[in-house]
Amino acid sequence: MEEGHESERWVGYVDWRNKPALRSKHGGTVAASFVLVVEIMENMAFLANASNLVTYLAEFMHLSPSASATTVTNFMGTAFLLALLGGFLSDAVFTTYHIYLISALLEFLGLVILTVQAKSPTLKPPACRISAASHAPCQEVSGGKAAILFAGLYLTALGVGGVKGSLPAHGAEQFDDNTARGRKARSTFFNYFVFCLSCGGLVAVTLVVWVEDNKGWQWGFGISTLTILLSVPVFLAGSATYRNKIPTRSPLTTIAKVLVAAILNRRCRHNPSNAVIDMAPSPVKTVEVDAKEEERDDEGPNAELKCLNRAVEGKPMHGELLCTAKEVEDVKVVIRVLPIFLSTIMLSCCLAQLSTFSIQQATTMNTRVGGLTVPPASLPVFPVVFIMLLAPLYDHAIDPFARRVTGSETDISHLQRIGFGLALSIVAMAVAALVEAKRKRVARATGLLDSAEPLPISFFWLALQYLFLGSADLFTLAGSLEFFFSEAPAGMRSLATSLSWASLAMGYYLSSLLVAVVNDVTGRGNRQAWMAGSSLNHYHLERFYWLMSALSSFNFLHFLFWANRYRYRSTGSKL
Repeated sequence: MEEGHESERWVGYVDWRNKPALRSKHGGTVAASFVLVVEIMENMAFLANASNLVTYLAEFMHLSPSASATTVTNFMGTAFLLALLGGFLSDAVFTTYHIYLISALLEFLGLVILTVQAKSPTLKPPACRISAASHAPCQEVSGGKAAILFAGLYLTALGVGGVKGSLPAHGAEQFDDNTARGRKARSTFFNYFVFCLSCGGLVAVTLVVWVEDNKGWQWGFGISTLTILLSVPVFLAGSATYRNKIPTRSPLTTIAKVLVAAILNRRCRHNPSNAVIDMAPSPVKTVEVDAKEEERDDEGPNAELKCLNRAVEGKPMHGELLCTAKEVEDVKVVIRVLPIFLSTIMLSCCLAQLSTFSIQQATTMNTRVGGLTVPPASLPVFPVVFIMLLAPLYDHAIDPFARRVTGSETDISHLQRIGFGLALSIVAMAVAALVEAKRKRVARATGLLDSAEPLPISFFWLALQYLFLGSADLFTLAGSLEFFFSEAPAGMRSLATSLSWASLAMGYYLSSLLVAVVNDVTGRGNRQAWMAGSSLNHYHLERFYWLMSALSSFNFLHFLFWANRYRYRSTGSKL
């Protein structure tokens, strides 16, 4: 009777009451569906403000254009980078279930602060008074008002980071990694997770942006606040169906322990009689692990990265440095995925252009569609809609076709999907350079180089680069989320999945750095820097885009070098 009960349990998982999770009640597609609905709501709340925040900062907080852009870049970069914190806490301290609830509350509180400030004139700098008799500059937000603004922004960023670090892993954990059916369902989940990201983004950059521009920012912030609040009961509604991974010890502690043990054992002179592999568990609290992890613990470390094998050779200098072969292999996996992670940063840098220079390009172009004027902040609707069309098409047509052709369970591998996205980014930036060259030719031909009038060229030309980068984002983001989750050790999956968001953060920071470096280099010798001045028409943005395309090409070669040498942890196969 006891054995039958044991076979019914999900080993290493508990339900929301912290009781053992059962195969008949917990996990599966129904549980993951709640996560997908929540992701639509959460991403709408985040992107509704992030996509148009530069306008709010410039028009109502009176920050300069450069200060507004920097503030938005830092806000979004910090939010995505904090996903690493959310992932770490999900693996080491709390379950993904609890981290989401805590993070949603933090995001809600941050949005409440922003809503109250947008509503109250006394919490904002005074409106600009520009007249013939007064040419005083607008008063920039400062003091306590600035403190309220940044408290709201970064409390929101902290909540967003926790949500991004926990929610994808929570959904993916609902599927059985030990069966082909479970792995296929998990792959479908990641495809539809990106689809739901886009659904939330579509509402954000259309409906909510329109409300912000036409009804007031207090209504825009208010919609986001209400949405993230309502996402909590939606998430809680699935509590009875979730299986929650039991947190283990800190993954960073394991990594540090193995590295230190390997270094110290290298320096020590061992007695040959002590040079054995110690398979005893580390002196820490033990948790149940699945069969696959137990099998790995019964094997010695492999020949890859042999320098780390010293961590299990001989007697450790201290009991806390006692390592198992499984821990060594887990650290090897982390080291092997890092070059893949670094390869995705350049794509994120390209994506950052969609919310900076591409928006500024659109402001100089004809954005009318019939009798409707499209706000430049709504331009991301192009990649969003394309991803919404492509994600189901990939899962229901391209994926099954590839499985039939290859006869493989994994059809297009994770690394192949990432590589295809990186290749598309090269094409996207080349297309962006050609479109910008055409835009400037139109400006010169019509004599509007120094005019603020819209150029007689449709903003639909920008849709080309948006579509290519949107496709690249779909393949790379979905592929990297699944790659990092499936390859990571069980105790590091939330943290590993967060690497996809950290890549976005570093891409935003790299974009700012590239602009600064390019302007510094091209502006030497009293020359005009490529991207300096008040008019985009005098920028050499097309040259910058060509540079981005070249850097993306080198990055793609860097990716191929490491991807061709990578062996999947579960199958041992290559790219």
